[in-house]
Amino acid sequence: MACFLVRRGLFCLLVMWIVSGAVFLLFFVAPHDPGRLIAGRLATPQTVALVNHRLGLDRPLPDQYASFVWRLLHGDLGYSYYSSAPVGQLLASRLPVTASLALGGAVLWLAAGIGVGVAAARRPRSLVDRGGAVLMLGGLSMPTFLVGLLLLYFLFFRLHLAGITVFPPGGYVALTQDPAGWAQHLVLPWVTLAAVTAATYSRLTRSSLLEVLGEDYIRTARSKGLSEDRVVYRHGLRSALTPVVTLLGIDVGTLLGGVIVTEQVFGLPGLGQLAWQSVTTQDLPVIIGTVLVASAFIVVANLLVDLGYALLDPRVRPS
Repeated sequence: MACFLVRRGLFCLLVMWIVSGAVFLLFFVAPHDPGRLIAGRLATPQTVALVNHRLGLDRPLPDQYASFVWRLLHGDLGYSYYSSAPVGQLLASRLPVTASLALGGAVLWLAAGIGVGVAAARRPRSLVDRGGAVLMLGGLSMPTFLVGLLLLYFLFFRLHLAGITVFPPGGYVALTQDPAGWAQHLVLPWVTLAAVTAATYSRLTRSSLLEVLGEDYIRTARSKGLSEDRVVYRHGLRSALTPVVTLLGIDVGTLLGGVIVTEQVFGLPGLGQLAWQSVTTQDLPVIIGTVLVASAFIVVANLLVDLGYALLDPRVRPS
């Protein structure tokens, strides 16, 4: 296991090195005047010269890249001249919002998707299976922004007109400040993510579990007189969750980089909203930092997925 972790860790470092090289080429080599882009449209020539000097853009290209990587290794993601703050500080202030949204939504869509998928796989071609198929098609057909707007209309606007204020229209309250308010502000965004994403997990769980339930070791477990619940949940579901874990790692890693649509609909000040504002204002340092942080989340999520394989499926052994 230790060798496996070291090997996968080195592979993750290689991927991040490739990503950093691609980001450097895209933002520092391809533009005609990267100092002007980083300083902003209203920057004076003196400010542009200062940016070029601080970032080493007035030095040879290999020295520029070495300086860029050295700053990244020390946690320096740059400075936003538009916000007058370090990029790392801006990202750190938005990360708890996005993490709360992504992880809470993941819990909901896993519970709903796996639950419906298991019920459909245990009774294929039954009414439960066909009802689950309808829910899957409905969830896959609904855009995220439409689900969010419908929830806001029925569960906030209509209830507010009736004098019932259960759900706020948007915003965010820190978990450490008010746990109840934190959950109250995130319930509708969580449901929005879960309603759209659970359909995929339900379909994947159903197909994977149906395939596993036809394996020889499942028939052997049934022939030993084990209860159907134990056969399904103890022996079948554990192996069937392998592709679900793969998809979960990709989805959570991607969402941690910014849930742009949901954050915009509900006014959540997360990484997605910051990325959207940065693209609108052409705040290049924040865009670079967001790309690097999102890439790191995806790489780490895939590493955790590889470890989850060995824990879920006894047939998988890291070698």
